[in-house]
Amino acid sequence: MNKISAVVAAGLLAIAGAASAAPRQVTLSVPTMDCDTCPVTIRIALLKVPGVSRAVVSYARRNAKVSFDDAKTSVAGLTKATEAAGYPSFEADDAK
Repeated sequence: MNKISAVVAAGLLAIAGAASAAPRQVTLSVPTMDCDTCPVTIRIALLKVPGVSRAVVSYARRNAKVSFDDAKTSVAGLTKATEAAGYPSFEADDAK
């Protein structure tokens, strides 16, 4: 019976750990984009960040919509990646 309890407890912990790693989406404003190839550079930089599953970058809107696992990275990690690629960014106010 103790083995069964241990297996059940381990399974519940695994499920709880997965549930706490919530997927998140954020829009970053990247105002310094000035050419059609900038989005490619920014997208590649964002996709290299551990936990990022999707990055859609718009030159016309000067923004990047990023889906990521907040247990593996943060908005600060994303902005650090864009800045390292030469494009400073900040979290956009989606309420506009």
